[in-house]
Amino acid sequence: MNSTAGGWPNAADQNDPAEELRRLAASWAEAVAGTSYVPLSEEEIEALLLRLLGRLVSAARQPGARLESVGIEVGAALVDAHFTNPRSLSRTLAVLLDGRRNLDERVAALPKVLDDAEGTRSIGQPMLRWHALIAAVAEGFSAALQERALREQEEILRAAAEAREQNRQALQASEERFRAVFEGATIGIGIGDLDGRILEVNPALVRLFGYPAEEFRRHRVQEFMHPADVEQVWKLYGELIRGERQHFQLEKQYLRSNGESVWTDLTVSLLRDGQGKPRYQLALIHDVTALRQLRRQLEFEAHHDPLTGLANRKKFLDDLDKMFIEAPRDMRAGLCYLDLDGFKAVNDTLGHEVGDQLLVTVAQRLESVVHSRGYSVARLGGDEFVVLVPNSSGRAQLIALAEEMLAAVAQPLQLGSRQVEITTSIGVVERSIADIDPAELLRAADMTLYWAKADGRSQWALFEPERDARELTRYSLSSALPAALTGDDLLVHYQPLRRLADGSLHGVEALVRWNHPRLGLLGPENFVGLAEESGLIIPLGRRVLQIACRQAVAWFGARPEGPFVSVNLASRQLRDERLVRDVQQALADSGLHPWQLQLEMTESAVIGTDPLTSYTLDALSDMGVRLAIDDFGTGYSNLTYLRRLPVNELKLDRSFLRALRCDEDVDPIDVQLVASLVSLAHLLNLTVIAEGVETQAQVERLLSTGCDAGQGIYFGAAADPAEISRLVGLD
Repeated sequence: MNSTAGGWPNAADQNDPAEELRRLAASWAEAVAGTSYVPLSEEEIEALLLRLLGRLVSAARQPGARLESVGIEVGAALVDAHFTNPRSLSRTLAVLLDGRRNLDERVAALPKVLDDAEGTRSIGQPMLRWHALIAAVAEGFSAALQERALREQEEILRAAAEAREQNRQALQASEERFRAVFEGATIGIGIGDLDGRILEVNPALVRLFGYPAEEFRRHRVQEFMHPADVEQVWKLYGELIRGERQHFQLEKQYLRSNGESVWTDLTVSLLRDGQGKPRYQLALIHDVTALRQLRRQLEFEAHHDPLTGLANRKKFLDDLDKMFIEAPRDMRAGLCYLDLDGFKAVNDTLGHEVGDQLLVTVAQRLESVVHSRGYSVARLGGDEFVVLVPNSSGRAQLIALAEEMLAAVAQPLQLGSRQVEITTSIGVVERSIADIDPAELLRAADMTLYWAKADGRSQWALFEPERDARELTRYSLSSALPAALTGDDLLVHYQPLRRLADGSLHGVEALVRWNHPRLGLLGPENFVGLAEESGLIIPLGRRVLQIACRQAVAWFGARPEGPFVSVNLASRQLRDERLVRDVQQALADSGLHPWQLQLEMTESAVIGTDPLTSYTLDALSDMGVRLAIDDFGTGYSNLTYLRRLPVNELKLDRSFLRALRCDEDVDPIDVQLVASLVSLAHLLNLTVIAEGVETQAQVERLLSTGCDAGQGIYFGAAADPAEISRLVGLD
């Protein structure tokens, strides 16, 4: 740089003053960066320092300016901007002093304002002014920092005072709230120390126990314990006092001052001091006597019959399960399952009010029989009752009990002006609990009750495992029968009917079979009765009819003079208005001649027939279908009545042939009886077929009576179509 004498630059050689200031401000900002937390961005910090630097330079250029005041203000401004760390000051001074040369040159270049004593420019005067400014900055920074510290201390002291006042007010408010809650609470509250001394009780606890507050304070918590308290209560209390648990809750009994018992919901909590050490115990005591009574009443109603007061089904099942759980495995138990006979008729004829009175009386009579023995009786619903006999000694005990209950229930009952008599049936089961479960025991008793009803009522029936197995099989078959009808499990077998005179084929009887997947091939005696009970006999009979007609055409063709196929009809089918249409459809679909189809029905199914059955028989006869009476001799055996029916054939029941089985020692009366029946049937133009033919001797004696044809194992057992074709030469 070119300079004049004394080191001052020429005006032409000077750089841009503004740019010099910006560079120095940037250096300043970089130096103080990170020394204090300043909530400004880097650009904002640099702009702030540029403004402060401008003030310093401006003051240095104005000899008349108050340097100390400006420097102090700049130092204070740094503190106000949160440059509060001493490192911020030290780096500020370093930057400003290091940059003094350039600044000194700027100041020295100013026009002369003040002269020294000799009247010449003083070179040292501007540098002294700049140093004075920097010193004032340090002074202002320190003063402002001290003032800030004092101000913050005052704020802290003021805040602490306010906090203390707020805490005092909060504590007072908290105490007031606690006192309001303590005094106004509807539940009893008591506070005691760890030794059990009662320190404070609220009015609700005073009212609950009936003791004045002073009386409480003269006693310990332990003195209010109830004699019936279980050991668990003391165990929980001890754990709380030792600080091993924070609280416990339970229902507990206390005694009032008058000796009355009160049930409470007790919650005891442990209160600790600021160091976490146990200091007090707090008890919340709520009177739940009425609630407990209500709960017990609801529990009683939930487990007892509202009409008779006996245990209901739910309680009985709970007691039964409990007995099985708690009893030793070698214990025996029994059930008597009762159902009133004809109770529905009492309700229907005398009204439900009388029926209810009757149930109440029966319940009382049963209770009087079993109560002294320690047994429990329950009403399961409707007119069903059950008596549970735990630890039974055998069947004889249960049978004796059943007979006593039968006699008790059967006593005439006077209800107002009416004398009502009722009987009951009882199913009796007595088993080892190791061999059965609760549900199975109840099911077995229910099943046995059904047997007692079916066998004549007003009696008991004893459970029989073999009979039960048969009933279960029947139920299983009944459940599986609908699926069998829609599948391929139902088959039709055929048994030949032979003319006795020459042994020629008279016809074949279609006999349905069930190829059960688990039980094997079942005969009609195993499931046809079930089909009749369920109503499935209609679709079952329709299916057998269709199959038999198609098979007859395959064997015999459509020739009225040839053998026929005979199909059994159940009594329910005869009362089905669709039967005639079903027969017509089967004949039409197969092409079979009506005379080649014979329909068999039992004597009981047609004796005393209703108009629909009579119409059906006439319609079938008019179609040209043969009609036969099956198992003749097991029902009315009324040939005179049969005269009025459009019947073509009579099938003698196998019972007539049993006496004709042997070659010798045949009672002539038995032979004459068969001969008479055959003769009378012939008088009615009926063909006679004897069922159950097993021996040659029977064939010969039947020939002597004039019987037309026979059926039985002697001529061939029922078999599938292929076997029958081979047996009778129908291939």
